[in-house]
Amino acid sequence: MQIKNKVVVVTGGASGIGRALCERFAREGASAVLVSDIDQSGIDQTVAAIAPFTRATGIVCDVGSEVAMTKLVEQALATYGQIDLFCSNAGIFTAGDENVTTAAWQKIWDINVMAHVFAARAVLPAMLARGEGYLLNTSSAAGLLSQVGSAPYSVTKHAAIGFAEWLSITYGNRGIKVSVLCPQAVRTKMTAVGDGDGGVAGLDGMLEPAQLADTVVKTLAEERFLVLPHPEVLTYMRRKTDDYDRWLGGMRRLHEKFQDIYRKRQG
Repeated sequence: MQIKNKVVVVTGGASGIGRALCERFAREGASAVLVSDIDQSGIDQTVAAIAPFTRATGIVCDVGSEVAMTKLVEQALATYGQIDLFCSNAGIFTAGDENVTTAAWQKIWDINVMAHVFAARAVLPAMLARGEGYLLNTSSAAGLLSQVGSAPYSVTKHAAIGFAEWLSITYGNRGIKVSVLCPQAVRTKMTAVGDGDGGVAGLDGMLEPAQLADTVVKTLAEERFLVLPHPEVLTYMRRKTDDYDRWLGGMRRLHEKFQDIYRKRQG
């Protein structure tokens, strides 16, 4: 897909990866970019930044609510007539193990997984009727590998990739393209506080959001499933599938390294 003259919706567009995507899509010549987030101030800032380059609209939306996601899509269709690319990008991080509270597990599940389901339910009917459309779902390298220090993040990001795979398999022959964005560390609010894909995931380098957006545009043009801003992730995936037990041993060592880093931070 070429972004020029396309209508794009981006969730989580108020900051970080989402804002970088909005800005890049606008410069690529998108006919319209709808910026969605729960942060009205951030939405306004993104819309102001891209308005000189494209038609820009901002809508507050809690992606963990199906009602809100359905309303977002309805407003986009009412305003622009169609959605060519839907970027289900919003996500959260929760540190911890299996003992993270059930409420916290449910919240991260709703935002990191069900938001993609809600988006698909809302946008696919019109896309299938037209015989074309593109879904870009943000996951993480943690969804292909794992996330040391966070069971909820690892599990939900794996699930997000599983759903994207299913969408591609099920609708790929009906004109629906699907890509899944799987970065490691990106300089955002999430990594700024030492959570998310920071920490040990940052050992391969911290990318700026604009660098990630470059990879997204290139991958969309090639219509490939995996969007890998950190190319090392592909090597790690191959090692994982080549010898799962050996890979698990390496991840245990990485876990111990993470624990050492954490203990040093705690003094």
